[in-house]
Amino acid sequence: MAFVRITQGPKYDDQTKNQRDIITQIVISVGFGLAAFLAFCFLRPRWTGLYAARKQQKSAASRLPELPGTFFGWIPVLYRITEEEVLAAAGLDAFVFLAFFKMASKFLAITFFFSLVVIQPIHLHYGGKGTSESPQNDTNENSTAQFQLYSTPTLFNDIHFDASEKSGKSMKFPPTNFLWMYVVFVYLFTGVALYLIVTETKRIIRIRQQYLGYQTTVTDRTIRLSGIPSELRSEDKIKETVEKLEIGKVESVTLCRNWKELDDLMDKRMNVLRKLEEAWTVHLGHKPGPKNRKYVDSRTSRSAEQGNGDDEESRLLEGSDEEHHNSASAHDRPLVRIWYGFLSLQSRKVDAIDHYEEKLRKIDDQVKSARKKEYTPMPIAFVTLDSIAACQMAVQATMDPEPMQLLAKPAPAPSDVIWQNTYLPRSQRMIRAWSITVVIIFLTVFWSVLLAPLAGLLSLGSIRKVWPQLADVLESHALSATLIQSVLPTLIVSLLNIAVPYLYMWFASLQGMLSLGEIEMSLISKNFFFTFFNLFLVFTVFGTASKAIDLTSGLKNGFKDISDSFQNSARIAQILAASLQGLSPFYINLIVLQGLGLFPFRLLEFGSVALYPIYLIGAKTPRDYAELVQPPVFSYGFYLPQTILIFIICTVYSVLQDSWKMLFFGLVYFLMGNFIYKYQLLYAMDHRQNSTGRAWTIICNRVVVGILVFQIAMAGVLALKTAILRSLLIIPLLFGTVWFMLYYQRSYEPLMKFIALRSLHRDEISGGVTPGESRYDHETTHGRDIDEDEETGLRFINPSLIIPLEDMWIASKAPTNGSNPDEGLEGDEQHV
Repeated sequence: MAFVRITQGPKYDDQTKNQRDIITQIVISVGFGLAAFLAFCFLRPRWTGLYAARKQQKSAASRLPELPGTFFGWIPVLYRITEEEVLAAAGLDAFVFLAFFKMASKFLAITFFFSLVVIQPIHLHYGGKGTSESPQNDTNENSTAQFQLYSTPTLFNDIHFDASEKSGKSMKFPPTNFLWMYVVFVYLFTGVALYLIVTETKRIIRIRQQYLGYQTTVTDRTIRLSGIPSELRSEDKIKETVEKLEIGKVESVTLCRNWKELDDLMDKRMNVLRKLEEAWTVHLGHKPGPKNRKYVDSRTSRSAEQGNGDDEESRLLEGSDEEHHNSASAHDRPLVRIWYGFLSLQSRKVDAIDHYEEKLRKIDDQVKSARKKEYTPMPIAFVTLDSIAACQMAVQATMDPEPMQLLAKPAPAPSDVIWQNTYLPRSQRMIRAWSITVVIIFLTVFWSVLLAPLAGLLSLGSIRKVWPQLADVLESHALSATLIQSVLPTLIVSLLNIAVPYLYMWFASLQGMLSLGEIEMSLISKNFFFTFFNLFLVFTVFGTASKAIDLTSGLKNGFKDISDSFQNSARIAQILAASLQGLSPFYINLIVLQGLGLFPFRLLEFGSVALYPIYLIGAKTPRDYAELVQPPVFSYGFYLPQTILIFIICTVYSVLQDSWKMLFFGLVYFLMGNFIYKYQLLYAMDHRQNSTGRAWTIICNRVVVGILVFQIAMAGVLALKTAILRSLLIIPLLFGTVWFMLYYQRSYEPLMKFIALRSLHRDEISGGVTPGESRYDHETTHGRDIDEDEETGLRFINPSLIIPLEDMWIASKAPTNGSNPDEGLEGDEQHV
C-alpha cells in the first residue's frame, strides 16, 4: 500500500528556523539602517547643498520651517508639518503620494489588531488539533513516499491520504468549524479597504477641486487638441473652428510643426558649446571647485565693451581672440584632430578653440536661418482659451462627429511638454507603443527565467538537486543557511527593484508620449507590472511548481500510471495552496529589509553620495560643476509600485497563520516611509513632473486588484480544506469587488482628471489686470501654481524657436579689483 503524507518539514524547515531567519534579517537590517540614519543625522547640517537642496533652490519650499542643525532636532519639526503645508510647498502629486502611506497605515493598523487579538489565537488553538495517523507499516521503501512541505505549521501539515485508495475516501482533515473565521475576516478586511479607498478618494477630490479651482495659470486655460484634419491645420482655422463651438474665446493657438531640423541643430549646438567650454577650461588651466568658482559670460562682457546689447546678433568671443592668445596662461591652447579627405582618411591637428568657435558660428547661422523657415504642420495644437470654464467644457465634451478627430485633453505645463514628440506621426507613436509592449512581455518572461533559480534558493531540497555539496553545508551550518536562503534572495530582489525601473524609464521615454507627466504615469504602470508579476506571482508559482513536481515524481512509484497523479488533483492542489504560507518568511524578510534596512539609505541618498565623486572626477567646465549641485530628482514611478506591492502582500496574508508578523512589519514600513518621503519631497529632492494628483486612481485600481487576489487566494484555501460552502460564500464578494472597481472608475476617476465647473473660482485673478499690463505678464506673478513652480506663465511654444542662443561659461582666472578669492556664491554660479 502506497502511503503519502504531507507533514511538517524537517528540522531546517520548521518554525524555529523561520524565526531564526527573521531575527537574523532584523539584526542585519537594523544594523545597516541605523548606521545610515546616524550618518544622515551627522551629514545633514554639513551637506545642506545635498540634503536641503530643494529648500535652498525652490521658491515654493522657502515657506517651509527651517530645520535645526542639531542631531535629532529636525525630527519633531518635520513631524509637525501639516498636510496643508505639504500641499502648498510640494503640490498635489506629493500630497497624494503621502496620502497613500497614511491610508495604508490605517488599514494595516486595523488588520494587525484583529490578527493579533482574534486570528492568531484561533490559529494557535486549532493548529495542533488534527488527525495525526502514522503511516501503515510497509517494508517496501519504493512503495512508500513521504513528502515534506516547506511551510510553517498549518492545517496542511496534518493532512494524510492513502495512495492505494484513489477515491480519496481515506483522506482525513482536521476540524474545519473555525474556518468560518476566514469568511468573516475576508468580508471585514475587504469592507475596511474599500471604505478607506472611498473616504480618502473623496477627501483628495475635494482638496484637488478646491486647489485647482483657484489656479489662474495659462496651463489651466489650455487644451491639447489632437487629430486635427489636414484642412484645419492652420492657426486661424483652428481658432475659427473652436470659437464656432461657442464654448469660449480663443486667445492663442500654437500649431505643432515638424521642427526636427531646428531641434537637431539646437542639440548639435549644445554639444559644440560644451566642447568649446572644455577647451577654454583646459587653456585657462583653472578647474573651478564646486564651492569656489566665478563664471564669466564672455559674450556679455564683450558686448558691453562694444556697445552692442543684441543677444541674438553679438557673437561669442568675436573680435577679442587676441586677448586670449596673448594672455598669461598656465597651459598652451589645446589641439583637436580633425578628419578630412576621401572617406575621412586624412587627419591633422588644429587649434581646438578656433575650431569649435568656427563650428559654433556656422551652427548659429544655421539656427537663425532655420527659425525663419515654414515647417510642415502636424495634427496637434495647443489652444489657449479665455477662461478655465471654457477649457474644462472643451476637454469634457466631444468636439467632432468623426472618430479620432479634434480630441481635446487637458494640456500639460509648458515646461512638461516633450516638443520632439509633438511632430511624431500618430502611426509611428502607435508602432513604438506596441513594440515596447512586446519587449516588456519578452522581458517579463526573461525576468521569470532569471528569478526561477532565486526562488529555488528558498528550498533546501531544490538546492540539493542542483548542488548537493552546498545543501550539506547549509544543513550543517544554520547561520549560512539563513544567509543563503533568507537574506540573499531578499537582497537580490531589492536590487532588482532599484535597477529595473531605470530600464523601464528608458522604454517609457521611447514611446513618443507628449509630456513628462504621461511618462511618469506610464512608468508607474510598467514597474508595478514587473513587481507584481515577477516578484509576487512568479515567486509563488515557482515556489509551488517545484513542490508539485516533487509530489508528482514521488507518486509515480505508488501509481500504475502517471495520469493517476493528475486524476487526484486535490493532492497537488494541497501543495499549491500551502505555498502561500510557505513563502511567508520570504516576504516578511523582504519587508524587513525594505523598511528597516533600505529606507534609511534613501534618506541618506546613498546613490547620489556614492556617484558624486565619480561625477566630480568627470567634471571639467563650470557648467559641469553647476549641474553637480542640482537637487536629485524624485520619480514617483521608481518608488510607488513597490510600495503598492508590499500593501498587496500584507493584505493577502492578513488572515493566514502568523499574519501578525507580516502586518506588523508592513505597518512599520509605511510609517517609516511616510516620514522619510515627506522629508525628501519637501526639503531634499526635486519632483518636476506634474500630473495634478492623477496617480491616485492608479494606486486605487492596483489596490483593488490586490484585494481581488486576496479574495481568490482565501477562496482557494477554503476549497482545498474541503470547506466548499465557505469557499462559495466568497464568490459574491468577488463580484461585488469587481462591480466596485467599475463603479469607482466611472464615478470617481473623472473628478481626478478634470475640474468640476462648480469648483471654479470666478474671480480668477485677484484685483484684475492693471491698465497697461497684459494678462500673460500678470499671470506670471499672480496665481502661481506650485505644481508648475517657476514655469508658471510660460508660453506654449517650442523653446528652440525663441530661446536666446546660449553662450559658454568660462571660469575667471582670478578675482578683479582686489576682491577676495573666496568671494562670490558658494556652491552657486556667478555670471559677470
